[in-house]
Amino acid sequence: MTIKEVLQFVDRLVEKQTGEHLDDLQKTVIQGVWEGKTYKEIADDFGYDKNYVGDVSRELYKILSEQLGEDINKSNFSWTLERVRNSHHFVVGVNTNITYCPFSPPAEQNQSINKEGKTTKNTSYHDLTLAPKITHFYERETELETLSQWLTTQNPRLISVLGISGIGKTTLVKKFVDRHLQQFDVIIWKSIKLSPSLDTIITDIFTLINPDNIQSDNKLNHFFNLLNRQKCLIILDDVQELFTSGQFAGHYKTEYKEYKTFFSKMIEIEHQSSLILISQEQCQEMLCLDEEFHPVKCLELKGLDSTAILKNLGLKDEEKWLKLLNLYEGNPVYLKDIAILIKNIFGGKVSEFLAEDSLILTEEIKFMLNELFKRLSAVEQQIAVELSKYDQAVSREDLRQALSLSSMDLINGLQSLTKRYLLKPIEAEKMLFNLAPVFRQYIITCCQN
Repeated sequence: MTIKEVLQFVDRLVEKQTGEHLDDLQKTVIQGVWEGKTYKEIADDFGYDKNYVGDVSRELYKILSEQLGEDINKSNFSWTLERVRNSHHFVVGVNTNITYCPFSPPAEQNQSINKEGKTTKNTSYHDLTLAPKITHFYERETELETLSQWLTTQNPRLISVLGISGIGKTTLVKKFVDRHLQQFDVIIWKSIKLSPSLDTIITDIFTLINPDNIQSDNKLNHFFNLLNRQKCLIILDDVQELFTSGQFAGHYKTEYKEYKTFFSKMIEIEHQSSLILISQEQCQEMLCLDEEFHPVKCLELKGLDSTAILKNLGLKDEEKWLKLLNLYEGNPVYLKDIAILIKNIFGGKVSEFLAEDSLILTEEIKFMLNELFKRLSAVEQQIAVELSKYDQAVSREDLRQALSLSSMDLINGLQSLTKRYLLKPIEAEKMLFNLAPVFRQYIITCCQN
């Protein structure tokens, strides 16, 4: 059997038992076990926890054992599947021969709602076409546990996952989805960058789930009925694309103001579903000061604090890795880009790179930060350029003296930079403010006259 045949075979068995097709992690585990790898090797290759890989494997063995009527375990997994697969007939459950099918379910299985609008038992729909495939996952177990706790026990209606570009927001959410696919009837992943229209997104969801019952009138009401009838998880990535460049953070573009109402209704209306917003900047609907009365959660991602991400990147001088990590604020995208530069130009020697004694920005990092800078309002740009002139944190009073800005503009500008994760407030006798170090270096390099 080829690995493709193995995956198709196991997928069909799992689908008959659970009504669900294999997710990315299950496919990874099956492939690793088929190739004779240990759970630790599978975990190391793909960035998973060894114990979790073992748990997923044992759950698969249990399903296969029940479907095939044999005791399946790691040691006999390969030859048992080979033997059973090569037999002419075998019975699973209700005296039907298994037929082999591709991973995409038949059209009737994609419909979670029948024509009368009622829930169909034991059906689900997961559309992760636009979600990334996760091959490595570093040091976010605490954040993952927080997200899991919220979504599996507290049922918040809106969760925002926030942080600067490259910090790992999308990876974290996809990792949660991979681990908890079975807990939701419907999972839909959409990118605002690719499909910004709310009407288009809602129409797409209905088209995917139940194309025969799309209502042109009161479409939003029908959508909330769906959220109430079935347990849905809707993920919207790149939400910052809804907001206007050149204004303070979180100001909706005119053509997307309907999202403000949509997000508010997600919080106010009673239902059993959740919406996750992944964004580089905050809007008011993402935040809530009184979580007891408003089902809103906010998870703000900071940089990584372990050097595990630097392993297998061809770097030397491991004792210097922590300094490199701190220099680039634990941002996974920055670190991977810098690691390539160190490998190509410095022969992988981190100590020689650090001897340059400056925060070097690659062209890719400068491009990312230039995109962020262009989103700032004129007030924020003035504040950022002024802050870049100082080696230490600065008070609001000092900034007011240095800049020709009203008190209101200065305060709103500082708050907006904070909402974009470009400014670090420091609590002292007086509140102090400092730019994120990599962004500060970008301002010095690219924006100062």
